[in-house]
Amino acid sequence: MPLRRMTGWFGIVLDAPDPRALAHFYERLLGWTVFDEADDWCSLAPSKDAGYNLAFQRETHYVRPVWPAQPGQQQMSVHLDFGVDDLAAATEQAVQCGAEAADHQPQDDVRVMLDPAGHPFCLYLDLEG
Repeated sequence: MPLRRMTGWFGIVLDAPDPRALAHFYERLLGWTVFDEADDWCSLAPSKDAGYNLAFQRETHYVRPVWPAQPGQQQMSVHLDFGVDDLAAATEQAVQCGAEAADHQPQDDVRVMLDPAGHPFCLYLDLEG
């Protein structure tokens, strides 16, 4: 049974040691706007009425995940995917915004990137989008 009283709004929240810095990284990467900004919570979206957002909350005990997973190390619990039409250009843009390419790249049409807090995200070639 679906949630009753679901408003249609959807959001993803990532833990971070510095939510403000991570919000501004994704603002540069995605071209979205930061709408809520505080030392312990920030969120951004493509517009105020988009119906979805990406948010960041301060976690004082944050441990940077490793990718790919390794026994005994902090693993990622979620990652973001972004479809792009030019993988090389999007990868360069992500690096210029502050991301780094992961050492392990398992697919030719996907680039695994790490945001400044170490969260993996994927840029994938989406020629149909």
